[in-house]
Amino acid sequence: MVTDELRQRIAASFDKQGLMATLGARIVRVAAGEVDIELPFAAALSQQHGYVHAGAITSVVDSACGYAALTVAPPDCGIVTAEFKVNFLRPAIGQRFLATGRVQNAGKLMTVCTGEVRAITDEGEGKVVALMQATMVNVRQ
Repeated sequence: MVTDELRQRIAASFDKQGLMATLGARIVRVAAGEVDIELPFAAALSQQHGYVHAGAITSVVDSACGYAALTVAPPDCGIVTAEFKVNFLRPAIGQRFLATGRVQNAGKLMTVCTGEVRAITDEGEGKVVALMQATMVNVRQ
């Protein structure tokens, strides 16, 4: 269960991330073992073909996985990324992008998460554009 205190802790941590602010990303859902982050399309985030850059997509799904891991971490721990792999399935074309991080296994020190990013169009259609596998590490604070 996600308490109000944990939601506030996640929100405060997210607000400290300058990159997320630069990208215009925001947390839209926090649940036990799952976090959604929304990224609006912006031309400033595009690559040479006009799609959202892989770096922006990777950044939001990495954060979604990290905050998903934080929902199951001990209260005295923060989270850092130890490793991830991303597969890009199609060009990131949409009005907004929804990154979902999900805990698959939480251990004492490490948490394995999966993530996906969906491109959402004006019609509400959401195609998966990227998949992530990530290992997060609990860090005592």
